[in-house]
Amino acid sequence: MLQSLKIENIAIIEKAELTLSPGFNVMTGETGAGKSIIIDSINAVLGERTSKEIIRTGASSARVSAMFTDLNGRVGSVLDGLEIEHDGELLIQRTISADGKNSCRLNGSPVTVTMLKAVGRELINIHGQHDSQSLLSPEKHVTFIDSLAGNDELRQSYAEEYRLGRKLRKELSECDMDEAEKARRLDVLQFQIDELTQAELQPGEKDELAAKRALFQNLENVMRSLDYAYTALSGTEDDAGARQNVSAAADCLDEAAEYFEEMREPAAWLHNVSYEMQEVASQIRGAFASLDIDESEIEYTEERLDLLYKLSRKYGGTEEEMLLFLDNAEREVESITLSDERIETLRVEIAGSDQRLRRLAGELTESRQKAASAFETAVKNELRFLDMPGVTFKVAVEPAAYSQNGADAVEFLISANAGETPKPIAKIASGGELSRIMLAIKNVLSDRDEVATLIFDEIDTGISGRAAQKVAQKLLEVSKGRQVVCVTHLAQIAAKADAHMLIQKSVRDGKTFTDVERLDFEGRKYEIARINGGSEITEIQLKNAEEMLGASRGIGD
Repeated sequence: MLQSLKIENIAIIEKAELTLSPGFNVMTGETGAGKSIIIDSINAVLGERTSKEIIRTGASSARVSAMFTDLNGRVGSVLDGLEIEHDGELLIQRTISADGKNSCRLNGSPVTVTMLKAVGRELINIHGQHDSQSLLSPEKHVTFIDSLAGNDELRQSYAEEYRLGRKLRKELSECDMDEAEKARRLDVLQFQIDELTQAELQPGEKDELAAKRALFQNLENVMRSLDYAYTALSGTEDDAGARQNVSAAADCLDEAAEYFEEMREPAAWLHNVSYEMQEVASQIRGAFASLDIDESEIEYTEERLDLLYKLSRKYGGTEEEMLLFLDNAEREVESITLSDERIETLRVEIAGSDQRLRRLAGELTESRQKAASAFETAVKNELRFLDMPGVTFKVAVEPAAYSQNGADAVEFLISANAGETPKPIAKIASGGELSRIMLAIKNVLSDRDEVATLIFDEIDTGISGRAAQKVAQKLLEVSKGRQVVCVTHLAQIAAKADAHMLIQKSVRDGKTFTDVERLDFEGRKYEIARINGGSEITEIQLKNAEEMLGASRGIGD
């Protein structure tokens, strides 16, 4: 059950706190006051998608926190799976920052939005006007029937078999080519394999050859530089080089060290430098000798680079990519060569899958037909209570092509007047009728729903008068043993509530604010009078509101 909700810096709400009760709760307020913002905030704390655009202007972040108590077993199982400690209570916190980052916590432990959503779907079900719109989509009707029939496991088994059949058929299609096409494909693949195999590719070879070519192209400059460096170190017949000068300096310091001990260490250091310079000179001499390059080596390097460039244009930019292409080509040759055997195996597997699929589809059809009959009766009883006694409600279950949902076309049909042939609900139902039909369906399926909190967001759209009174009574019945929160514009529904929250918008210091107030009896009386009569409230309207509250089960708090 949702015990409390705290909202900070979301849209026009700077700060608001709601304390909800078990049973029936309502939220009322003028259009645009911020009721939808509260629903958006609840969606956010349940892990639904949101964006930084909801952050109040001028704020760096938005925060929503919700406290839940009396957690059911399914919530506990999800929390245990996430290793979240709990003791019948759960505090959810979500922060949305202006940089788009989200911070989510369950009882203080950081979690991802995906983990938050897994918990959220077990805590609250939100039913809004869009739910009624789902009645206009026949493809969604089957989900209602499956819910009543408890077909979750059967439907999952069917869906897995359906996906397996599609996968096997796709593989068969890839294998099942005619002989001429096979021969053509094998010729292409064999040419590619031979070309790549003969190249004897080695990872990194192209980079090494490119470095060699750069050296060959600058060989004259390199040799001149080496010769200058060697002469600078080793000198000539006429002039001493740097190595000889350093060695002579070291010898001089040795002589000085005989009488001036502090020069012993500098002398040793210069001797080491001299030896290292001699080693460098030797390396330069060796490098110079190695640059006596044969013209054939230069030609080989150019030809090899040209070959690798041509291959890279066809098979991949690097040697690794070309070798991967070769590996895939060899695999495809093997697959085509063995395709006849694989085709026979696939055909056997597909036949088995089809047989299992037909059996599961038949079980689904049988289950849906039984559930459809019970569903029709239960919904008609609910509609009769909701002041729609003349409506005929039928569930058509017809054969259809196999799809991921089975082999049935399920559609709800209604007739608004006695004697008329039932037609698709999307074609003849009004907004008010859709709202009541959806409420009837929700009530029929309520026993299948273990979620403790139900939120109805203006599900009363399009109804009034006696029908509104019946809807109020039905919402009250649904709230028994659970928590119902209803956003409404109808006084009949507001008067039935156990707790009543008023959502108000105001402008202060040039800024818009939304505030939430939990009403006492007098406050409820004035709000119900406002809903009934508008901005000018008369004594008669107040008396009428008082009578409505007195006749309901929610007198005061």
